Amino acid sequence: MMQQDDDIFATEDWSEPPKNMSKPLQALWLIRKGGYKVGPEWEQAHAIVQAQEGVFEFDWVHALLHWIEADMGNADYWYRRAGRKRATPSVSAEWQHMASELSGGTRD
Repeated sequence: MMQQDDDIFATEDWSEPPKNMSKPLQALWLIRKGGYKVGPEWEQAHAIVQAQEGVFEFDWVHALLHWIEADMGNADYWYRRAGRKRATPSVSAEWQHMASELSGGTRD
């Protein structure tokens, strides 16, 4: 039985995201592993979301990637494509919001 504080992303010390994660969650896993910065993990995550443009979960994570690189015009475009708005004041808080929703978690 999973406890509320179980973290599906606790495998970030692995070299690759767990294959049983959905592709959008794999992109979020890479973003966290990369420290919420542009770099090799960001590039891998971007490739994942670009492969499924037009699908809500991919477009939503795509928005976060462009927020990370401080390209807010592009981020806002992807938020609009996903039918969402930024829900939090920081990248890390937004990541947590997305990770919770996309992994089926609930917010308190």
